[in-house]
Amino acid sequence: MAPYKVSYNVDIVFVIDSTGSMGHTVDMVKNNALSFHGQLMESMAKKQKKVDKLRVKIVSFRDYLADRDPMLVTDFFDLPEETEDLRTVTNSITADGGGDEPEDALEALAYAIRSDWDTSCMKSRHIIVLYTDASSHPLGFGRDASLYPSNMAKDMSELTSWWDNPDYIKQSSKRLLLFAPDTPDWNYISDNWENVIHYPSQAGEGLSEMEFNEILSVIANSI
Repeated sequence: MAPYKVSYNVDIVFVIDSTGSMGHTVDMVKNNALSFHGQLMESMAKKQKKVDKLRVKIVSFRDYLADRDPMLVTDFFDLPEETEDLRTVTNSITADGGGDEPEDALEALAYAIRSDWDTSCMKSRHIIVLYTDASSHPLGFGRDASLYPSNMAKDMSELTSWWDNPDYIKQSSKRLLLFAPDTPDWNYISDNWENVIHYPSQAGEGLSEMEFNEILSVIANSI
């Protein structure tokens, strides 16, 4: 085997719409939690790249006004050492609730951007992978809810400034992979933010067209 050309420290945040229509995607994440590390390492080896350190974080979102548990934000899990802890978290996520069609996805994306990213390595990737079959409410739509965070970006302009802020996410490392509908909110991000790849999903039909190996390949290609 040829020697590895490049090695990286990789942080991945999976931002998952866990409303009622997203059962297929939630099950996909659950089913692959245990094997994700090995599958990604195999994909990277084929590209003559090596991941020295892999961490995974979960942000699961619904709707602040409609749901009692609108947002789940974990810490990073070191893989493969904390794979069982990751599985425990993913197994706790159920696809239900959501209220109206738009969800509070932009708040979830804000949580992902402000993650505790690993900046100890020169070669790193900070990857956000967002899955949804819905459009997003404007930022602040659910601010009257008791659980709504007080330090949230107030609008899309501020959220955009967070994406561009090197104090929040390393600019040379950042990648955003959107598996989201072809709607104005997601199109604005893919058209105006740097290092974003948008794979349109069919609104209201989940992400059944995206098989896990395809998503894994997209992640590997972004490293």
